[in-house]
Amino acid sequence: MSKRKNTSVVVVATAVALTASACGSGSGSSGGKEKAKLGFAISALNQPFMTQMKKGAEEEAKAQGAEITVQDAQEDASTQANQVQNFTSKNVKALIINPVDSDAAGPSVKAAANANIPVVAVDRGVNKAEVKTTVASDNVDGGKMAAKSLADQLGGKGKILVLRGQVGTSSSRERAKGFAEGIKKYPGIKIVAKQPANFLRDKGLDVTTNVMQAHPDLDGIFAENDEMALGAAKALGSKSGGDVKVVGFDGTPEALKAVKKGTLSSTVAQQPAELGKMAVRNAMRIIDGSTVDPKIKVPVKVVTKKNVERFS
Repeated sequence: MSKRKNTSVVVVATAVALTASACGSGSGSSGGKEKAKLGFAISALNQPFMTQMKKGAEEEAKAQGAEITVQDAQEDASTQANQVQNFTSKNVKALIINPVDSDAAGPSVKAAANANIPVVAVDRGVNKAEVKTTVASDNVDGGKMAAKSLADQLGGKGKILVLRGQVGTSSSRERAKGFAEGIKKYPGIKIVAKQPANFLRDKGLDVTTNVMQAHPDLDGIFAENDEMALGAAKALGSKSGGDVKVVGFDGTPEALKAVKKGTLSSTVAQQPAELGKMAVRNAMRIIDGSTVDPKIKVPVKVVTKKNVERFS
């Protein structure tokens, strides 16, 4: 009896050890588990907003125990399409994209989805292709906030310039839509020019300089991002923030300093690092089999000289 009992104990112990060994040979224990590999195709890294978003994504990936590779498209849609295809061929667990062009991104995103790679769009949406979720600031609401901020500073009347962002991006379209809806409430305000400056500071400077030659009596400017607003401020010189009110969009560190100084009248602050974090967080949820909302909105707020200290 005793001998048979001892033999049974040895058999059970051996079986348990073999089971543990078999489990260890797969994905491994928590210490040896293979990291989920994520691809992040970002439109450009020549803007502070984008570098903050990248930083947020990398911080969240590290916190989640994932490995993230970021590719800079340098504002070229074809380059980005190739980068997405490269991520797809490497079978990343999930792909995050901040499109250069929302329409142009469609085919490569569709190909990734067909390869069973879930795609998360961040800051800008993707057209003509299905993504698992789009993480973005509430750009339409932000556009309305910008309109009200500018109108209030102008006393409800004046001539203004609108600096548009990258043509074809959802963020530009949505901010423009919100601003147009908001400014309609102020019949005393006239838009004398509406021109693209591609979200770039030097373009914002050039366009503003040219428009000021045709309209030297300009009262205000709305720029769809802070980089263009800072370019406009440079073109205006001493007039910026005083004779000509300038409203930006993003809440970048340099723009906040300009608001504090008074050369920018206000900006609509986004949370770029939070956008990056939320994109990675939801990509990991998708990988784990969880359901996520098709649209995730990150709130925005108007920053003026009165409240800028809370954002700096």
